Amino acid sequence: MNQYVTGAMIRALREQHGLTQLQLAGALMVSDKTVSKWETGKGYPDITLLEPLAKALNVSVAELLTGKPVANVNLSANMLRSHFYVCPVCGNIIHSMGAAPMCCHGVSLPPLEAEPEDETHTLTVEAVEDEFFVSCAHEMTKQHYLSFFAAVSTDRVQIVKLYPEGNAEARFKRNMVKRIYFYCNRDGLFVHKL
Repeated sequence: MNQYVTGAMIRALREQHGLTQLQLAGALMVSDKTVSKWETGKGYPDITLLEPLAKALNVSVAELLTGKPVANVNLSANMLRSHFYVCPVCGNIIHSMGAAPMCCHGVSLPPLEAEPEDETHTLTVEAVEDEFFVSCAHEMTKQHYLSFFAAVSTDRVQIVKLYPEGNAEARFKRNMVKRIYFYCNRDGLFVHKL
């Protein structure tokens, strides 16, 4: 069984914040022996302690669960540095403006890496007055379909959710759109640069 919170992560964060095992234990109302067991991998924190433990260690619960602290370098909040995440269980689409630990249905979600368009994943983008009409000649069956389009400019993201057996098309306000992302449930994320 995989440990859902690593003892090494707890110890590293505790030491980083200059806490002793006794001090961390006091904040969580457990014994220092309990904290020692977590750190040596001989025990696990109770699920009800995850939020207080994350707060005491000054990280998010998702960071605690993934064991990967996140330092967001997107301090200027440039939307062109957007990250997209898709849950393999429910298809939930999550967007962030920079690096972030994401989980859905208990699954840690890595950010999707956008590939350039290829011969089977190519968009047609037409400027119509103040909008872009975006379409793709991609099958839209229940087994193979495009899940969403996202138009990204420096200050906004517009997302249109697509559904199997629907049309692979959308309209977006032009608003200085620089990139259009689209996600295929089999082949991943693609990007069309304008």
